[in-house]
Amino acid sequence: MVLVWFLPLFLVFLMIGLPVFFGMLAAPGIMLLLNGQERDLALMYRNVYNGMDSFPLMAIPFFMLAGELMNRGGITTRLVEFSQALMGHLRGGLAHVNVLSSMLFAGLSGSAVADTSALGSMLIPAMEREGYTRRFAAAITAASSVIGPIIPPSGIMIIYAYVMGESVAALFLAGIVPGALVGLGLMGMIYFMANRYDFPVSRRKATWGERGQASLKAFFPLLTPVIILGGILGGVFTPTEAAAVAVAYAVIIGFFVLRTLRMSEMPEILGRAAMTSAVVLLLVGAAMAFKTVVSLSHTPEILAEFILSLSQNPLVLLFLINLLLFIVGMFLDAGPAIIILGPILGPIFTDLGIDPIHFAIIMSVNLTVGLATPPMGLVLFVASSVSNERVETISRAILPFLAVEIAVIFLITFVPELSMTVPRLFGFAD
Repeated sequence: MVLVWFLPLFLVFLMIGLPVFFGMLAAPGIMLLLNGQERDLALMYRNVYNGMDSFPLMAIPFFMLAGELMNRGGITTRLVEFSQALMGHLRGGLAHVNVLSSMLFAGLSGSAVADTSALGSMLIPAMEREGYTRRFAAAITAASSVIGPIIPPSGIMIIYAYVMGESVAALFLAGIVPGALVGLGLMGMIYFMANRYDFPVSRRKATWGERGQASLKAFFPLLTPVIILGGILGGVFTPTEAAAVAVAYAVIIGFFVLRTLRMSEMPEILGRAAMTSAVVLLLVGAAMAFKTVVSLSHTPEILAEFILSLSQNPLVLLFLINLLLFIVGMFLDAGPAIIILGPILGPIFTDLGIDPIHFAIIMSVNLTVGLATPPMGLVLFVASSVSNERVETISRAILPFLAVEIAVIFLITFVPELSMTVPRLFGFAD
């Protein structure tokens, strides 16, 4: 029996609703068993642990914990107040505040789910009180939350760097401009819709004194990404150590500077961070086991031959791969998709002359946007849970914002300088 049939079997498991973790282990496991490859089957399941047993991946639970500490310590409220002082007076001000808050929160957590949950629970009810429909409020929250894994620190970029052997710092730097472009694009769409549908103005224009006061409140939280990136680029600590420093900084800010955290809250904070980290790391472990069977089945060679038969033009192939990644992102979370497809697609495009960091950003941004695409986009379900609005209605309302994000994907694909200029300035790319 041809081993490559585990891929269609995996897709069948996804369509019938089997959790991704179990599907990634069951599909190749069944095919190996039917092929009589018990030794390879044992190797595959052993790689579930080996895939998680990695020092670079320790950054993920640390960043998750830092995000939980910041959120519980009232940091989210301060970021929203700061955003409102800057943009609350615009027409559609709270929608603009939603996007800007996501951009700022991205520098703390690196997680789209955390962004949707933390900001959505605060801003969706506030937007509804201002006269926005609940589905619109949920849609813009879900759409803007995908900025979280693009602007550093980013969990999926840590995973990509781990799988493909790239520099975490280089990927972090390459994500800055694309993340900003997504945010600005969403604000542009809000501006257009605000004038067309007469969105409300949430408050009067803040005075410079009020803006200064809001800036002081947000000062320490906004230092977090500066400390993380500055420490990594300055060679003071590794990305994993930077994540641990972020936790220590969050503890100091929460307990001693702002005094918004209490010891009685720590068990719940640690529990939530542990549960979220466990889900991510289990998926990484399963994906690494899945990757073992991908290699055994010679799928990369077969797919490479098929892709190169379509065209030898790198620009045409990049367009086609973006379509493929967008479809994959509709059904599969970004982390597992990166671990499965990165080793297959990355070398193909590197051989075609595409910079590996550039391709990493194309893949990471595309699959991150997939978190907000129906039918399986994870943040759509989180936004639905927070807003009590049906996923179907949010999916319809989010379409204009998805169009903006798709435009940004193609922009950074065909204008490499947008993502590559900052890494080049720091000597990470030719």
